[in-house]
Amino acid sequence: MSINKPVPLFPSYIELCDFEFEDYPAIDSLFKSNEPWWLEHFTWGKSFLEFTGRNKSIHTYDRFRNEIERFLLWTFIEKKKPINELRKADILEYSDFCWQPPITWIGTSNQERFKISNGYSTANELWFPFKIQPAKNQIQHREINKKKYRPSQQTLKSMFTALSVFYNFLMSNELCPGNPAQVARKDCRHFITDAQVKEVKRLTTMQWQFVLDTAEEMANNNPNYERNLFVIASLKTLFLRISELSERPNWSPVMGHFWQDEDENWWLKVFGKGRKLRDITVPTDFIPFLKRYRLSRGLTSIPLSNENSVLVEKIRGEGGMSARHLRRLVQDVFDKSYENMRIAVSPTKAQKLKEASTHWLRHTGASMEIARGRPLKDVSEDLGHASMATTDTVYVQSENKQRAESGRRRKVD
Repeated sequence: MSINKPVPLFPSYIELCDFEFEDYPAIDSLFKSNEPWWLEHFTWGKSFLEFTGRNKSIHTYDRFRNEIERFLLWTFIEKKKPINELRKADILEYSDFCWQPPITWIGTSNQERFKISNGYSTANELWFPFKIQPAKNQIQHREINKKKYRPSQQTLKSMFTALSVFYNFLMSNELCPGNPAQVARKDCRHFITDAQVKEVKRLTTMQWQFVLDTAEEMANNNPNYERNLFVIASLKTLFLRISELSERPNWSPVMGHFWQDEDENWWLKVFGKGRKLRDITVPTDFIPFLKRYRLSRGLTSIPLSNENSVLVEKIRGEGGMSARHLRRLVQDVFDKSYENMRIAVSPTKAQKLKEASTHWLRHTGASMEIARGRPLKDVSEDLGHASMATTDTVYVQSENKQRAESGRRRKVD
């Protein structure tokens, strides 16, 4: 059986760890009826992704899964050539393919790879390796022109990074003679040398105030929104990534991760990027939000030592919340905040609230603290940056500020 339409190859990390071909009849049939090297390459990809999920984060697993799955499908369907025989020119050909894939490879929404049918996992026909959709602030059209798909520069970089890491893994296991992705990267014609001033995606002071006021108003009117308020305050004030509040296979955030030292300073223990534990300072101004949320759940106002209550709980069901569900809580507040600010101020001033994502709150909090004069080193450690230079580059940009100030004074006459 030859295929001309791409099908998903790899499930989630948890499912991959217990993968059996008999549970995925479509995949089983695919490899039984095609070239023997297809199954061999699938096995290589599976081993690499298991290694990634075991030693990195679930986010890294998902990111690498997307790239390796696309690459293998391209070698199977389009190139019809084993990856250990590919050279630099082949990888550059693949980059051209990723720059403008066939419309039959492009979807318009996020879809699960597999669906359960009669106890078996079947390929979801609505899933595609590439995705195009309108920007968040644009009107959703029924028909999206798939021919307009173009990957971002970051997407291209991620593709080459994943392929290079994959080839290094294969080389270390003596399965491939070299790393053509690493060699090809510098000659990819789709990369653009970027000397632009980087815009940090964050809210203005006024926009943040509308978000906070709106979240408080929602919580005052309906106790179910106490959770939204707590999440909004945590992401901005504690500089958290959304994943650091979420339930993950290898980490469950609980109330006991808030703790006090001998000087009665509050801290929060966080499992962050790169599988690193860090302690974040918790400001005094945040404590009322913590108390408010806990009391709404029927807990004591202050976390107890070693308390195992989940940090952000589901209203229905048990346990903590996924990153996807947490994003929905934040989006509810952003949407309401936009309407409030649009009416009270102007659509122009409120526009960024239609574009904002959860990560903007982390950027907003850190930027505001630096502007208030908090030491860069302290902010950097709370952010979990490995180097203070990263914090300076992303949040301070002092040279660009000076350049903008001097440029503002230029004359026409």
